[in-house]
Amino acid sequence: MSQISSSIAETEQIARADAAADAPADAKNVRRAALAGLIGTMLENYDFVIYGTASALIFSKLFFPTISPAAGIIAAFGAYAIGFLARPLGGLFFSHYGEKFGRKWVLVTTLFLMGGATFAIGCLPTYETAGIWAPLLLVLCRFFQGFGAGAEQSGGATLLTETAPLGQRGRLSSLIMVGAAFGTALGAIAWIGVQRLPDDMLMSWGWRAIFWSSILVTIAAFVIRLKLAESPVFTELKKKVDVRNQAPLRVVAKHGKKSVIKVILMNWGVSTQSYTYQVFMISYLINVVGVDTHFVPPVQLAAAIAASFAAFLTGSLSDRFGRRRMTLALTGILVVTPFIVFPGLNTGSPVLITAIIVFGYMVAAQGVTGVHMSFFPEIFGSRYRYAGVTLGREFSSIIGGGIAPLLCASLLAWYGNSWIPVAIYMAVTMLVSFLATYSLPETLDRDLNTPTDAEWGEARPSRAQL
Repeated sequence: MSQISSSIAETEQIARADAAADAPADAKNVRRAALAGLIGTMLENYDFVIYGTASALIFSKLFFPTISPAAGIIAAFGAYAIGFLARPLGGLFFSHYGEKFGRKWVLVTTLFLMGGATFAIGCLPTYETAGIWAPLLLVLCRFFQGFGAGAEQSGGATLLTETAPLGQRGRLSSLIMVGAAFGTALGAIAWIGVQRLPDDMLMSWGWRAIFWSSILVTIAAFVIRLKLAESPVFTELKKKVDVRNQAPLRVVAKHGKKSVIKVILMNWGVSTQSYTYQVFMISYLINVVGVDTHFVPPVQLAAAIAASFAAFLTGSLSDRFGRRRMTLALTGILVVTPFIVFPGLNTGSPVLITAIIVFGYMVAAQGVTGVHMSFFPEIFGSRYRYAGVTLGREFSSIIGGGIAPLLCASLLAWYGNSWIPVAIYMAVTMLVSFLATYSLPETLDRDLNTPTDAEWGEARPSRAQL
């Protein structure tokens, strides 16, 4: 009898979930949330790409001309790194207000902070006209860029996951990473275009035009986000809890600490491999393999475009097969592939190199994160979801992508240009992410109004299991 009762209960649970999935949703607001998330992360990545490229190409001459060229590049990249250091601080700050005042208004604020800082960089005086104030203002603008970006992807993923109807969370939330890939592609296109200018035009106003162009995306995203409705989950939470008088960071530290640690570990290997493919391997190809520098930008552009499709595909598949199963499959592949990738790069074959970089962008940079965009919000309870996702993602970026290129370059130098230690580092961090994912329950279409974190048996069975 107990087995029969259990089967009946399970059938009723599936029926209720199916009924909820078929319930009408505000299609207009879902579309706005999806477009707002896509454009927001597109702006974020566009800002980072154009700044990173400018740091490599011209900022050492414009803002650090009194030191050697090599030291100037290091100084320019040091200013670039300030943005990564500012991200966790921005995540801490904005997630606090995202839990108290809502997801929508925080996303409007971070949008203006990122877009305004990027536009301001285009207005900065150079060292020739302002002296030491020029690099100081550059660092300040870069800090505000990172500070705003610290809550952007997590906030967009949280709002979109909480807004999307059942059965579509993975597909719609993956648009956050589609936007990130588009931003990377647009940044590459912008620099490919402006580099066609004569050098004097590039150094006088060409580089400024790229930074000014971000204001167009900022305005478009602002109009869309201003019309957004607040997350229905947050609206429901306000009816039950006095959110304005709670301390969300204290709440997540008390009740969601274990889940935050698991998200940090889940994202550690993914962030590590993402920045290894996007940053370190480009340096490896040029300095070790001997690839022509003009070969790299078109490959990166093709890889970014392919990655946008990969993010949407993996997010959509997670709606069918489950978040946990998809993440385990992708991270499992990435544990093994580093030992195949480097011998392939070392062949020097343009076709093989292109295929490897495209694979890295598609699977490591966007494929797994396309699933994470719905997986992470579903892990946390409604009381501190925004804070939990933000803390987990941003702190993992410090121990992952924040140090990955530097550590990979150091390993390469210490071991006489041997790629094996780098591959081991990539594999070990991804193995940690695989095991952390394995320890978590499936979260597919769980009730996001539940105040507690995900538990085993709570999620809706995947369609592949029905």
